[in-house]
Amino acid sequence: MEEKVAADSLASVAKQAVELAKRLGADQAEAGVSYDEGLSVTVRMGELESVERQRDRGLAVTVYCNARKGSASTTDFDAASVEEIVRKALSIGSFTTADEYAGLADAALMAVDPPDLDLYFPWDLDVEHATELALRAENAARGVDARISNSEGATVGGGGGWRLYANSHGFVGGYPTSTYSTSCSVVAKSSGSLERDHWYTVSRRPADLESPESVGEESARRALARLDARPISTRVVPVIFPAEIAKGLFGHLVAAIRGTAQYRRASFLVGAAGKQVLPSFVDITEDPLIPRALASAPFDGEGVATKRRELVTAGVLQGYVLSSYSARRLGLPTTGNAGGVHNLLVRPTAGPLAELIEGCEEGFVVGELLGHGVNVVTGDYSRGAAGFWVERGEIVHPVHEVTIAGTLQELYRNIRAIGSDVDSRGTVRCGSVLVDGLTLAGQ
Repeated sequence: MEEKVAADSLASVAKQAVELAKRLGADQAEAGVSYDEGLSVTVRMGELESVERQRDRGLAVTVYCNARKGSASTTDFDAASVEEIVRKALSIGSFTTADEYAGLADAALMAVDPPDLDLYFPWDLDVEHATELALRAENAARGVDARISNSEGATVGGGGGWRLYANSHGFVGGYPTSTYSTSCSVVAKSSGSLERDHWYTVSRRPADLESPESVGEESARRALARLDARPISTRVVPVIFPAEIAKGLFGHLVAAIRGTAQYRRASFLVGAAGKQVLPSFVDITEDPLIPRALASAPFDGEGVATKRRELVTAGVLQGYVLSSYSARRLGLPTTGNAGGVHNLLVRPTAGPLAELIEGCEEGFVVGELLGHGVNVVTGDYSRGAAGFWVERGEIVHPVHEVTIAGTLQELYRNIRAIGSDVDSRGTVRCGSVLVDGLTLAGQ
C-alpha cells in the first residue's frame, strides 16, 4: 500500500463528493472513504486449506438538506459514479422526514491537528510465509499431548488500509491502520469427552504478535483442561470471569450507556450519569490516543477530535457514549464516540487470575459463555456456561451444562476484584473479574 498515493487519491474522492453535494443544493454534506487490502491463510491437519486475498474500497456520502438526511454508497470512485451516488443521496433525503437533530458535528469540534498514533505497520506477508507460521502454530498445538486428536485449523493473516473523512466544514482527515493476527483451534479427546478450544494473538505491528508456537500451545492447553467435564448442582457462588471473557461484561455497560439506548429509553441505565453503577473501587477511563492500540483513533466518525476522559470514577458513571446526533437528542455535547468507544481501561484492583482463584474457598471460573441471553433494556442476564470448579483455592475439575443467571445490576454491584492480568486485544482492556454471589443453575 503506497501511503502517500492512497491518502491523496482517497482524500480527493471524499472532497469531490462533498463539494458536488454542496453545489447540487445540500446544506451540509460528509463523505467517508475506505480502502483495505489483506491476506488470510488457513492450514488444517498439516495441510494448506484456504488462501483468501482481500481488496475492498468504498465511498459513503451523507447529505443534509432542510433537516432531511439522505445517504448512499458505492465501490466505484470514478467521477460519474461519485456524481451518481451524490444525486441518489439527495433524492433519498427528499423523501425522509425532517429531523431537527440531524446534521454534522459542530465545526469547532473538528480535529484540527490530529496526532499520529502509529497505527500502521507494513508487513510483506506472502502465502508461503503465512503458511509456515500457521503450520508452526498448529504443529505446536498437536505436539502438546496425544489427546489433541483433531484440529479446526490455524490461521495467519492481516493487512492494512486507509480511512478518510471529509465534510462541508472544510475538514479532511485520514490515517492508515494495520491489523495482523495468528489463531489456532484444536480438539482434545479422552475416553468419555471431546472438547475444543482456541487462542489467538492480534496486533497493529507484526513484531508484537505472540509466537505461533505459544498460540498453538495455549489453544491445546485450554482444550485439554476442559476434558471430562461434569455437571454440578444449582448453587450461589463466586464466579470468576477471566480477562478475555470479562471484557464482555463492560461491553454490556457500554451498550447500556450509548446515546441511542439513552434517548430511546431502552436501557436499564437510563439517566444513570452521576449515579453509582459499579462498586466504589472501580475506575474506567477511555483513552483514544494510545499509540499502536487496536481501538485508538485521532478523531471519530464525524471528524470530532477524540480525547481521554474518565467514564467511571469511584463507581460513579460520569457520562454517556455519544455521537453528535444522540448528544443533540439528549441536550448534551458529543463525546467523540461516533463509530464506537476507544480503548476502555478498567483499572486493576487485585493480582492476576491465579491469585483470584487462590482466594476462593469455592467458586466457578468461566471457560466459555454460550448463547445471547443478555437484555440491555431490562438488565436480565442468563448465559449458558462451561468452566472449572474451584475448592480451597484450586481448580479441581472442569464443569459443563450450567447457566449463570441474574441481572447485570446485581452482577455489577457484586464485583469484588478486578485482576492485573489485563487483556489488551480489543476495545476493552481489563483483567479477570471476580463477582460474588451469582446463581449457577445446574442439575
